[in-house]
Amino acid sequence: MTRHQPSADVPELSAAGTALLERLERRTARAGVVGLGYVGLPLAVEFGRAGLRVTGIDVDQRKVDAIQAGQSYIPDVATADVQTLRESGQLDATSDFAVVRELDTINICVPTPLRKTKDPDMSFVVAAAERITQHLHPGMLVVLESTTYPGTTAELLRPMLETTGLRVGSDVFLAFSPERVDPANTTYNTRNTPKVVGGMTPACVRIATALYAHAVDTIVPVSSTQVAEMVKLLENTFRAVNIGLVNELALMCDRMGIDVWEVVDAARTKPFGFMPFYPGPGLGGHCIPIDPFYLSWKAKEAGFEARFIELAGHINGSMPHYVADKVADALNTHRKAVNGSSILVLGIAYKKNIDDIRESPALDVMHVLHARGARIVYADPHAPTLRAEDWPGRLDLTSVALNAAELARHDCIVILTDHREFDYDLVVEAGPLIVDTRNALGAHAGAHVFRLGAPSEGRMRTGREAAA
Repeated sequence: MTRHQPSADVPELSAAGTALLERLERRTARAGVVGLGYVGLPLAVEFGRAGLRVTGIDVDQRKVDAIQAGQSYIPDVATADVQTLRESGQLDATSDFAVVRELDTINICVPTPLRKTKDPDMSFVVAAAERITQHLHPGMLVVLESTTYPGTTAELLRPMLETTGLRVGSDVFLAFSPERVDPANTTYNTRNTPKVVGGMTPACVRIATALYAHAVDTIVPVSSTQVAEMVKLLENTFRAVNIGLVNELALMCDRMGIDVWEVVDAARTKPFGFMPFYPGPGLGGHCIPIDPFYLSWKAKEAGFEARFIELAGHINGSMPHYVADKVADALNTHRKAVNGSSILVLGIAYKKNIDDIRESPALDVMHVLHARGARIVYADPHAPTLRAEDWPGRLDLTSVALNAAELARHDCIVILTDHREFDYDLVVEAGPLIVDTRNALGAHAGAHVFRLGAPSEGRMRTGREAAA
């Protein structure tokens, strides 16, 4: 279903566009997806399910080999689905971009991280576009899905494609459609999450819509690629700002002796005008911590200072230090210092029930505690190993088994990611001292539990004893 059209007029197509549209409508077009990660692989699978023959392209040979062997490495994609598509000939994978010559459409789903200077790193997009351009041919659709700043498709990709002499809008077609993947979401997936599509020309929108209509239930065309690019930044900046608000409220409640979790749960009973957000140890993942910086960077380029957005970023960025201070406060009640203490971290993924550690605030908390002299150990059933190069602590670590003996041998347990696999009753029973940053244990777990943004029974008891 298409939600709306930016114009009532049906765009006139060139001969190349007409031929491509016919192949898409007959499902004889060959689709390609560059980048077989959390975004690209689910998209490729949906295209395959819809009857298109799909080729995934990735420079990581391990991913290519897994797909060719019928194996999924993404929790949201079942291995059985990959096997079925491989057996039917609907899905294959390669690291050779020469296959672009045989494709009719190609979606770019590569990372767009930030540089250390907090400005956009477009190197993965540029590298993919350069390789595609080498094999670009008339009658081809290119769609960028990677999160980026407004203007990327028009200012970066279009000139690259047109160096071939092919014209966007008549010879080849170019669009932007922001990915909206939410890993581990059991309700919304690639197919039932509405797809925003913006094209360089009306013809580009029409052709991109025809592609996605096979794999996505609802298409939302917009008037330009810039609008589509801004849509994704708004969605995640909205979340980042509201998380910043509730994180600041958590700091405030901590000072005032109020339970922020109870406050939010009570406020969410209002059936209108309020959406609940919850505090935590910081922002994580491949979008929410990054997208506001893309927007802020582009705003500065236009001479506008995004003060509200940057303030939220400052608050969210300070949360790992607040959690480390919370750990120090908890250890003080046992007359211990962070320096020299053994701290067991529960969960290093950026959100519960997934294995993705990109931009995880847990790694920042671990780094702060490690820098203060703590010995860090972690348990995470989704992340069995942590390489030195993947976190600022620069140590190779291995997840430990969570049992009573392991819990008892550490000075403090810190819950940073509330995976469902953890036995929280065992944690409360065997852990000598616990800092809960996700409210995984609730308000009445005991005096040895310190919760983020809430008064601590243990700290209040120590204060009363000191006063006596």
